[in-house]
Amino acid sequence: MVSAPLTAVDSAPPHSRRLAWLDALRGLAAMVVVFEHALTPLWPEARLPIKAVFDPGWYGVLVFFLVSGYIVPASLERRGSVRAFWISRFFRLWPLFTVCVAGMLLMAAVGWDSLHTWWDSRPVALALAHASMLQNLMYVPNLANVLWTLSYEMAFYLLLTAMFTLGVHRRSTAAALAFAAAAALGAGLLPVTLLSAGGAGRMLTVVVVVIAVLAAGLAAVLRGGRRVQQVGAVAIAGTILLLLAVNQSYPGPWQGLFILATMFAGTALYRVETGQFGHRHIAWVALVPLAGLWLARAELGVQLAIAAAWLTFAAGMTLRNRAMPSWLTWLGLVSYSIYLLHPLLLESVEHFLPNPPAVPVAARLTLLAAVYAVLLGLCALTWRWVEMPAQRLGRRLISQAESQAESSLERAASG
Repeated sequence: MVSAPLTAVDSAPPHSRRLAWLDALRGLAAMVVVFEHALTPLWPEARLPIKAVFDPGWYGVLVFFLVSGYIVPASLERRGSVRAFWISRFFRLWPLFTVCVAGMLLMAAVGWDSLHTWWDSRPVALALAHASMLQNLMYVPNLANVLWTLSYEMAFYLLLTAMFTLGVHRRSTAAALAFAAAAALGAGLLPVTLLSAGGAGRMLTVVVVVIAVLAAGLAAVLRGGRRVQQVGAVAIAGTILLLLAVNQSYPGPWQGLFILATMFAGTALYRVETGQFGHRHIAWVALVPLAGLWLARAELGVQLAIAAAWLTFAAGMTLRNRAMPSWLTWLGLVSYSIYLLHPLLLESVEHFLPNPPAVPVAARLTLLAAVYAVLLGLCALTWRWVEMPAQRLGRRLISQAESQAESSLERAASG
């Protein structure tokens, strides 16, 4: 399974023990995803046997999605501002995303990646779809194999925005069960590329229309009156639900719907943990992984990965008040960099190592250790020079926007 960030979630301050367990989970998930992707260029002969028993890619991304579902809605509700939420999301996601995409385009330009053919034939659709981060739901190939998960992150954020605007954001359990039921009951009947199939022109039309509708919806939510905001929220939710239902490219209809169920289940667990929901909701939330196990009944490796991801998250919640190893929380802090940068290194290895089984195992182990060492060094740099400055800028812009809003309210009250 190609994998995230996926997940990309708000970074907990290094000193915050309250959120350190989430960083620890993200760090663990990121390293497991790197291992899964390292199998292709280094141990292709072992990849399928390992995944048949335990799918590390599914494990890693589901842990990421549970963490995102748990913490991201809290960041929206804590401030109560859609504008602040999207400023935060933009400066959290897009700067490093741009670095990753630029790296993949450079590799394509020198012939190290086959996507140069797509860049030659459908450059506008490829660029616009990636700029929206919804490329995977528009059937546009991902420039890096891990970017598909960010499309589901983005779908989740847009649905959260719509639900918050409509005042139904607390219905996390109902949303989780609805997506799980849709995955279990309807996924086998859903088309995969109903909108985007039919050539480059049709694909570009879908990309442009989707981006235009979502941009108009967000503009309405941010700037309109109450009725206009509601119309914008409905447009956003309807567009995302349509894409999830009939236009997913990877990994498939039931998997995509199950991912959204998992994220909303993480939100429901957050609400139980903070006392917003009673503990009876845990029993309802437990139906989500059970649905996943049933859907993956023909794939033992995926089943075990689903079970292990939920058990890992449960263990993290149980130990949330304990001190976490500093090295593991640091990995969580730079997990977005780990997730987005490792494909660049591994595709480079694949280019220069065309026949891995012919290389001694000891040499391949040494190469894997070198990949991890170089990767973590790069991640320390991108955290210092890309992620941290971007997040600081985002916080500064949020503070300015809030100060301006307060000043406007004061002037209106005094006038």
